[in-house]
Amino acid sequence: MRTSWRFLSRLLHSSKRTAVLNPSSPFNVFINDNNGKFFSILEHTNQFRGFCSVHCSKRFVLLGLVSFDNSGSNQHHKYSSNRNFFTRAKQVKKIETTDEHSQRAVTTALWGNFLVFSLKFGVWLGTSSHVMLAEVVHSVADFANQVLLAYGLSSSRRAPDALHPYGYSKERFVWSLISAVGIFCLGSGATIVNGIQHLWTAEAPENMKYAALVICGSFIIEGASLLVAIQAVKKGAAAEGMTIRDYIWRGHDPTSVAVMTEDGAAVTGLVIAGASLIAVNVTGNAIYDPIGSIIVGNLLGMVAIFLIQRNRHALIGRAMDDHDMEKILHFLKNDPVVDALYDCKSEVIGPGFFRFKAEIDFNGVMVVQNYLKRTGREAWAKQFHEAAKEKDDTALLKIMSNYGEEVVTALGTEVDRLEKEIQDLVPGIRHVDIEAHNPVDVPSS
Repeated sequence: MRTSWRFLSRLLHSSKRTAVLNPSSPFNVFINDNNGKFFSILEHTNQFRGFCSVHCSKRFVLLGLVSFDNSGSNQHHKYSSNRNFFTRAKQVKKIETTDEHSQRAVTTALWGNFLVFSLKFGVWLGTSSHVMLAEVVHSVADFANQVLLAYGLSSSRRAPDALHPYGYSKERFVWSLISAVGIFCLGSGATIVNGIQHLWTAEAPENMKYAALVICGSFIIEGASLLVAIQAVKKGAAAEGMTIRDYIWRGHDPTSVAVMTEDGAAVTGLVIAGASLIAVNVTGNAIYDPIGSIIVGNLLGMVAIFLIQRNRHALIGRAMDDHDMEKILHFLKNDPVVDALYDCKSEVIGPGFFRFKAEIDFNGVMVVQNYLKRTGREAWAKQFHEAAKEKDDTALLKIMSNYGEEVVTALGTEVDRLEKEIQDLVPGIRHVDIEAHNPVDVPSS
């Protein structure tokens, strides 16, 4: 394995080349010379196995190699020819999600909205009230949105694969965004249009008593669902160490917030519908009915815009919270093997899960000292002393080569240690990418 490491790193370092594999022959690794030509290194070494990471063309895939040691374990390595040291990307095992509170909120809202829709639809058929029709459309939109949120929860739990090595956690943001667009178009748009159309042709609703009973019943059902959603938001905020207000605006799980805002809009909409029907009954003026419909539509529009913006930021790629980032940077800056940090970045890859990347200027003296503490100085001193007695430099060069290779391995050990300690510091970090920084560009051959 050491020979193959040395061979490949030297091969990639000699020019700007990229390691790839052929999907039709998954155990054959190729080197691209950036002129459209590929040559196999299978005949040079059989210790490499391909790892499919990101599709870059019809025939080849880019970014990774897996080397297997005798124990059967594996490590994923990425190589960069414009660095003095290859990039090492640690593979982090899948972390199980803890979103039972969100699941409970979605399930409760799903069945609650179905029951409320059935009640409202029956009353609308009997009363022909425009504001009740707005509430029927609202309930249809809510039910459809809960289905989308439930599907997003299920999809986001899929394990990472070759096509999506960072997992499917962002599925939750995607379906929450689609749900919000549905609220805006179906809920808000249709409701406002219906209200405007009947402003000049409004007629007093019939069977007002049934409408009042359904509004009261729906208020109880939606209120119970809202309480469950509020509890889910509280648990999510506590888990992320945020206030409820901050969690609503910046929390990593959009599902419970979406359910809470939709249920809150539903309860408010029922109050508006009830007030509209009371105004019609007291004044005898039917115009309050479509006015209530327009108000409910605007309320849904505001909720939809809020949810769209919230999920848009998450899908674009949002950094982790400042206090978590500061903890990591403080830890790295105070580690003895770290001289300087460059280009530190983070990204939310799912609710409560992050990716962290940094370029590190390592302190070579400390790396060597840590290595010698583990292996012993005397053994290496003796080998160098014996080699120096030889008449030619062959033995000395061999010892120096072995020592250099061991130092490179020691650097990898330090990187592994830093990665593990970063994950222990912020448990939500699934992937840590640490790259050795080279302040001087490597000249191309």
